[in-house]
Amino acid sequence: MKHTARGAPELALDWHRAGRGAALATVIETWGSAPRRTGSQMVVSGDGQIEGSVSGGCVEGAVMVEALESLEDGKGRLLEFGVSDGDAFAVGLACGGTIRVLVEPVGAVLAEDVLQELVTARAERRPVAYVCDPSTGGGMLTCEGHETQFRMDRSGVEESGEFVAIHNPPLRVAIVGAVHIAQALVPMARIAGYDPIIVDPRSAFGSEARFPGETILEDWPDEAMQQIGLDTRTALVLLTHDPKLDDPALQIALRSDVFYIGALGSKRTHASRVQRLSEAGFSETEIARIHGPVGLDIGAASPSEIALSILSEMVQVLRMGA
Repeated sequence: MKHTARGAPELALDWHRAGRGAALATVIETWGSAPRRTGSQMVVSGDGQIEGSVSGGCVEGAVMVEALESLEDGKGRLLEFGVSDGDAFAVGLACGGTIRVLVEPVGAVLAEDVLQELVTARAERRPVAYVCDPSTGGGMLTCEGHETQFRMDRSGVEESGEFVAIHNPPLRVAIVGAVHIAQALVPMARIAGYDPIIVDPRSAFGSEARFPGETILEDWPDEAMQQIGLDTRTALVLLTHDPKLDDPALQIALRSDVFYIGALGSKRTHASRVQRLSEAGFSETEIARIHGPVGLDIGAASPSEIALSILSEMVQVLRMGA
């Protein structure tokens, strides 16, 4: 069974405690066409291993050098790349984008107990914000205030001058129906940063052989939804075509905070689904949350193309609310 994807904070804590040393590099501001979002992180070990990224590969080498120096002298760094077109080209930002990166050595600037608290909050799916002075680093965590930033999943420098790094729970996708489309969707979702959970009480479908190393729940979907705990960072995709499996999950999801609900099936199948849910007491507004037929209309034909259309629609809803 695969566990929740380990990000830069988790690796930084592991490497620090293993005695390797670790520095966290975080994008705190961007201008122009910088390739990574504010809040993106990279971790650098004392022996030069890196994970994550702060650009499209343009400045990672320069950041690594600064991170290693920060581990030597125990001081943070506030780096800026792309001040001019010439400088931008030198580090690979040929489009002229500009980024500022905060480097914090763990232990010396970023306190180990703060990093541990962050890792724990992420594991427990509790949203927290890391707040610091961007010129020095070494901030603290809070779950109070910053409601807009949490809702928009957006880190950045505030008017007060403080940098606020939003750490929302990792994205998940619960997939009901361990069918052929799911076999394509699961690896695609992982690449896009989602932790997949496969739900299918039919053991012949949801088997280790078909989904090696993945989280598979052989419960009935309504029981599985309760076990998963649906929240604002979870998407639900229904792929069985079978009302006995789809409808119980839908009835829970429609009154939860999941950000996306998609259901496979033709327009006729969806019309029947809408009628059943209406008869079960769900309102038009609630039912309208379902994206059915599932996926963007890209003319998808094969299971892999359908999976791509589903993932694309999930991302569209998450980032654009549409």
